Parts: sequence; C-alpha cells; structure tokens
Amino acid sequence: MRAALVADGAILAAMIEREGGLRAGSVRKARLARITAPGRRGLVTFDDGEAVLEPLPPGVAEGGRLLIEIVREAIPEAGRPKPARARRAAEGAVPGDGPDLAARLAAGDVSVRDMPLHGPDLLEAAGWSELIEEATSGAIDFPGGALRLSVTPAMTLFDVDGVLAPAALAPAGAQAAAHAIRRMEIGGSIGIDLPTVSDKGVRQAVAAAVDAILPQPFERTAVNGFGFLQIVRRRTRASLPELFAADPALAAALGLLRQAERAQGIGTRMIVAAPPVIALIAPRADWIATLERRIGAGVVLRPDPARAISAGHVETQHPPPRR
Repeated sequence: MRAALVADGAILAAMIEREGGLRAGSVRKARLARITAPGRRGLVTFDDGEAVLEPLPPGVAEGGRLLIEIVREAIPEAGRPKPARARRAAEGAVPGDGPDLAARLAAGDVSVRDMPLHGPDLLEAAGWSELIEEATSGAIDFPGGALRLSVTPAMTLFDVDGVLAPAALAPAGAQAAAHAIRRMEIGGSIGIDLPTVSDKGVRQAVAAAVDAILPQPFERTAVNGFGFLQIVRRRTRASLPELFAADPALAAALGLLRQAERAQGIGTRMIVAAPPVIALIAPRADWIATLERRIGAGVVLRPDPARAISAGHVETQHPPPRR
C-alpha cells in the first residue's frame, strides 16, 4: 500500500507499507530469551518474531513471560538488519496487531481520498516516480545545488553541494534536506553536511529553515563551525531510502506490478525487467493472479539480461492510440 500527503499538486510526505512484517503498536505474549545488558536491555521472542526489549522491566528473569508492545518495526539494513524494538505493554493491553497504514491515515487529521484502480494516477501526477527515483538513487537536485543522500548504520546523511555562494547555499541546502526528510519519512539520527559559514546570522537562518519545514516533534543541534547540523526524529519504521536499499530487486518488482496495473490500453501486459526482478515475480502466483484479475487481462514476464535492476518497463498488447 502506498499513500502520500499532497498539497498544491506536490508530494509533501509519502509512505509505503508492504505486506507481512510486525507493525508498530502490535502487542504480543513474549518470553525474555536473553538479558543483553543487565537492568537495561534484553531480547524477547514470540510466535512471529523477536524484538529488543528496552527498558528491561524489573522482576523479569530470563525465561520469564510478559506482554510487550512493538514501538519500532524491524529496520532492513545490509548485512545486519535491526530487529524490532519493544517495551512492556501497558496494563490491560490485549494481544493483537498494530494499525496498518489505512487505519493510521483514517485516524489522522487530514482528509483521505482513495485512488481508484481505473482512472488518472493522482500520485504519479504529483511526482511519485520522481520521489522514488530520489529515494533510490540518493541524488536530489534543488535550484543552485544538489543533495547526496546516504544511508549508514549510524544515521542518514545529506551532503550539500552546489554553485551558489556558501551563505546562500547553506540555507537552500538545509531547506531541500528538510523537505526530503519529510517526503521520505526519514527518522532516527540525521546529519546535514552544509558548506562552512562563519556568519552567525546565516547559521541561524539554516536552523530556522529546518524548523519551518519539519513538523514537531524533533530535536536538532545548532549548525556548528564546520557546517554540520544533526536532527533526531522519532523512528517507528523504515524510511523510503532504507526500504529500497535493503532489496532493490523487490522494490523494482513491486513498482512494475503497479505500473502494469495502471498501464493504458487493453490486452496482455508484458513486464520486461532484469532477471533478478523477474525471478522475484515469477514464483508469486498470487501476485500474478491478483494483477490479472484487476486488469482483466493476462500477464507475461520477460527477463532481459541487458537491463539494470531499475530499468524495467511494461508493454501493453494494444496500447491506446497516439493523439
């Protein structure tokens, strides 16, 4: 499922939720499998997973049973995925799954509009593909400069570069980074490496630009003498860059299925993509059957070894006539 907050035809914030996985807010009956930091932290296991428990409740020994609540979903990370984080559930809590994306949106304070299968792709019109390209490549342009986004185990980093003078580039880069943080649902520790500026007024303008764009709650440092600004936001689930970096082939496969679902014209849809992408789709008979039912046509898969992971496309047997 995907959703976006759109204003004046542009995406301000975007979210993607994939099927499966343990959602934040889920309550589980768990067992304290191991104490990893006495008095502070432990590892709990339950029927459908495991999580880091912090703080460690007093009086619970290894092997003890307790009710826990997931406060942060597992974060995909190359080589060493971060497990979910949990805390002891509140008294009276009932085991169950946390709210999905649709439920979270419905509980919010903005109007929600469902996007019909047939008809204009409103998210695409607002710049969905461009946003996904930025989150995937890490390259984000803005007038007079560019950001380079990098996901590291410690934090998400933005490097600011451009042709503007440092006094103009620093606040412009900070604005662009703040917009990207919100658009891509980036949480946790975030660093913005700006041009070095000695003028205190410029450094204050940089901080003000971030404060004006990012919704609370968050914490930040002042811009230090080397042009570095650190932001800490609540982190409940993986950001879009983390989601795509963890499994680029899966991200490409799901994107192509969405393209095939909304492709114009009639007749068979052919999905052409790199072999690793096709290899993810081919064994998922449920994905293909659902797509065929929604479009009322068959689906054909064609691997193309010459294509990059992100370079797949969809062909329609009878595309709409050109105008």
